[in-house]
Amino acid sequence: MSCPAPRPEPFVSSTSTAALEDLRTRLRATRWPDDLADAGWSLGVDVGYLRELVEYWADEFDWTAQESALSRHPRFRVDVGDLGIHFLHARAVSPVGPVLPLVLSHGWPDSFWRYSKVVSLLTDPGAHGADPTDAFDIIVPDMPGYGYSDPPTGPPLNSIAVAGLWAELMHILGYSRFGAAGGDIGSGVSRYLALDHPESVVAVHRMDAGLPVFTGDPADLSQQEREFLDKAAAWGTAEGAYAAMHRTKPQTAAVGLTDSPAGLAAWIVEKLRGWTDYDGDIERSFSKDEILTNVTLYWLTESIGSSMRMYNANGSIPLEQHARRVEVPSGFSLFAGDLISPPRSWLDRVANVVHVSELPRGGHFAPFVEPDLYAQELRDFFRPYRAALT
Repeated sequence: MSCPAPRPEPFVSSTSTAALEDLRTRLRATRWPDDLADAGWSLGVDVGYLRELVEYWADEFDWTAQESALSRHPRFRVDVGDLGIHFLHARAVSPVGPVLPLVLSHGWPDSFWRYSKVVSLLTDPGAHGADPTDAFDIIVPDMPGYGYSDPPTGPPLNSIAVAGLWAELMHILGYSRFGAAGGDIGSGVSRYLALDHPESVVAVHRMDAGLPVFTGDPADLSQQEREFLDKAAAWGTAEGAYAAMHRTKPQTAAVGLTDSPAGLAAWIVEKLRGWTDYDGDIERSFSKDEILTNVTLYWLTESIGSSMRMYNANGSIPLEQHARRVEVPSGFSLFAGDLISPPRSWLDRVANVVHVSELPRGGHFAPFVEPDLYAQELRDFFRPYRAALT
């Protein structure tokens, strides 16, 4: 006799007064490093800016209000494999025609928070001036070890394994065919969903093609592709120290980042600022409340260590997996402020590309910073694939 499918249970997070008081006590007791004059962000986090943010976090930030806002869309937990997975599941509002289920995969350093501004734009497009026939059912899971999902108790899971969990989650929810989209680590998860579950994934949309891995003859690459690989290598040298730490010694960093909320904020905020648009003006992209909602999620769930360990798992993915080409119809939205943009020839090498957009603004966190732009990209790309559901 087969076991019954696991049943998702409604989930609402609730934080104790004691946890918030402990956080404020730690923030007020922060030991600060010396701050070099005029260093700004050139050596990492701007200590002066971080002091201001930490003072606001301790004395003014209203986590209870932000926690309530994060529950404006239905959230659940369900056992997938041997892990409890937390996810947002919002169904299309007053749909007209076939509704496409869409699983959105986040990256680091975030969680389901990344997509919190686009959910209503995608489930109820008519209420936002868009075509109501473009409505989606939206599913946004927290990856294992991120947010409110359980961390693996054994070795960390890589993007291939998480893609398998997402395929199972979608089937638990009753979706036999669906779209997949994501950025950062979520781009890789979406890629492996399309590679390993093509019978389920009607199309896949990505914000990037990941950092390039190429094991063939360099003579086979176009000039643009060779320049792309050079730019990626230069970016890794200048900006990739955090990833090397995550990949090799995540537990060492996790000790300090789990103990110090100011340290945790420094580790995350420097990336929020460096990976977005607007010439490094972080508060043109994120308000203090938005920044601190993301950081507080990491603090209260104690998930910074488990989130970093996924880099270690992904670093061990065999090279032959990187060489596989996605044959599911693929679209890419490349935002001007993102880390590095691949040329079309590289995209065609790695995927069956049917759509590429180059957006004049927005960066690594475009679903949060430019939600209207991102939502329209998804509507436009997935529109032809709704017929596959009928």
